Amino acid sequence: MTARAADRARYDRATAHLEAPLALVDLEAFDANAADLVRRSGGKPVRVASKSVRCRALLERVLAKDGFQGIMSFTLAESLWLARSGFDDILLAYPSADRSGFAELTADPKLAAAVTVMVDDPAQLDLIDAARGDGREVVRICLELDTSLKLFGGRVRVGARRSPLHSPAQLAEVARMVTERPGFRLVGLMAYEGHIAGVGDAVAGRPLRSRAIRLMQAAARRELAERRGAAVRAVRSVAPDLEFVNGGGTGSVQHTAAESAVTEIAAGSGLYVPRLFDNYTSFSGRPAALFALPVVRRPGVGVVTVLGGGYPASGAAGPDRSPVPYLPEGLAYDPQEGAGEVQTPLLGSPADDLLIGDRVWFRHAKAGELCERFASLHLVEGDEVTATVPTYRGEGHTFL
Repeated sequence: MTARAADRARYDRATAHLEAPLALVDLEAFDANAADLVRRSGGKPVRVASKSVRCRALLERVLAKDGFQGIMSFTLAESLWLARSGFDDILLAYPSADRSGFAELTADPKLAAAVTVMVDDPAQLDLIDAARGDGREVVRICLELDTSLKLFGGRVRVGARRSPLHSPAQLAEVARMVTERPGFRLVGLMAYEGHIAGVGDAVAGRPLRSRAIRLMQAAARRELAERRGAAVRAVRSVAPDLEFVNGGGTGSVQHTAAESAVTEIAAGSGLYVPRLFDNYTSFSGRPAALFALPVVRRPGVGVVTVLGGGYPASGAAGPDRSPVPYLPEGLAYDPQEGAGEVQTPLLGSPADDLLIGDRVWFRHAKAGELCERFASLHLVEGDEVTATVPTYRGEGHTFL
């Protein structure tokens, strides 16, 4: 029996008493992935990206481990909820226009002490001030550096369109505005290199593309290390008491940790290891989060139909954004139908061994987005479900 076949048998036994569709997290794999992130971070603390987890119980589990410190959140409403739930070090990784949220933040000393918000434009400070009302708490601020690689005088850009602050001088100027403005305190700098951390460099069946990605990423790492170091020096010249410099992502942990200017690493997807993180030469993880769909039809030889399945991931639309049939091995989508809203046909010889009511296990393309489809996660140890915990959705929260 292969390792994957053994996992399938375990998961089927563990969840036999449950109705599918369902989602699980294999805690042995989850903990092993957490340990690998800590190993690759080289002694620098790992801040957990909550968008890739979306489950309070698992955030608590990983933050109880040595080597992890703090949360990187994705909306202000989520940040405030987490702070009220007892988390006390929350970096909101994206600018917000949530006026009611800022009114709450600036009126509550506990929230203001726990949450740091992202800024890359003075207009965002204006919005916060306009939302204060009677709130007078000092707002903790983090600036974001644009990490994109610009070539040929800026005519070619590689990387996500995030912050408008690309140069050290631009960062220093906005840092000066923050430090001179009452009601704000500059405490951090963030630079997320998504074109390195979030792009696999070993694309199956695409050796030339893979080599091109590796060459691009090597050039991007060299350029960013130099520019990030200069940006940190420029910002510290204005705000010498900067508390943290955050960088990285699951795919670039060890490279970012090697930069002396960086004080902490961000990662989250590496805990669940969704399918988009299979194509890396720098690390390999264990799939920890899966979902099961029941077989409801057998349309013919070599075909079964499962209930549901149309759970696409965000990003540019394409086949890589669909979940992948994982267990049993050897199933694939019908190219004429793909993953369906209500039902999904699957092709392959393993279909002939599946009966009505049997399960097919899938991996999502991305990490936390799986939790937007399920109200709970069944935590598996060995061949038992040892706990069932709510996702954000299960607690009544869909922040985005």
